[in-house]
Amino acid sequence: MTETPPPPLESLPEDWSTALAIVAHPDDMEFGAAAAVARWTGQGKKVVYCMVTSGEAGIDGMEPDEARRVREAEQIESARIVGVDVVEFLGQHDGIIEYGVPLRRELAAVVRRHRPDIVITGNFRDTWSGTNLNQADHIAVGKAVVDAVRDAGNRWIFPEQLVDGVEKWGGVRAVWAFGSPSAGHAVDTTATFDAGVESLKAHAAYIDGLGWEHWDPREFLEGFGRQAGQRLGVALAAPFEVFPMGWGD
Repeated sequence: MTETPPPPLESLPEDWSTALAIVAHPDDMEFGAAAAVARWTGQGKKVVYCMVTSGEAGIDGMEPDEARRVREAEQIESARIVGVDVVEFLGQHDGIIEYGVPLRRELAAVVRRHRPDIVITGNFRDTWSGTNLNQADHIAVGKAVVDAVRDAGNRWIFPEQLVDGVEKWGGVRAVWAFGSPSAGHAVDTTATFDAGVESLKAHAAYIDGLGWEHWDPREFLEGFGRQAGQRLGVALAAPFEVFPMGWGD
């Protein structure tokens, strides 16, 4: 019996100027979206990174305080490679992020401060595909991002933030979640794929700490990039699930 091929992916719109990427850990962007970011910064768009944690619990053989320092430095360099010069760290505790009002409040403040057109986050579905379970921090952050974007546009939610020139921000057109098994859109990353690979390689201490002997970042990214590329009609692509933020979209 012949398997039904996955449906084609639609191209993401690129008629926007600013994006804010909010993810749980250093390295999250590089495992799915860095090549896309390189494409967009190359077009002159502004992209800001916000890491909810510093990934301090991510290296088994390194104490958290040292891992925090190392992983923040790796993330800043990784971002630089793809044209991002603003990287924020919110300092939440790695591995035990909780979805709820406090997290929504903190992320709404970030959205109101940066006032982006597009917000990017990682896959927050229960799995990556099939039975391959997602990680709890990814799920908590992604859910909170979608809610915080809507919160940011409502002056009566977290009104204490609206001081000293800070205003509500309802200008986010959509939240794009990279790596989602429900992705219906993608962006051509053929020309910027190498930058995405180098961005992931910048997380050398983290990758070494995982103990993945003979693991090849290029081979890993290429496998997913070619799958998405086939569905978009290009050599390499990054897939995203789109969550429109407008009424009736």
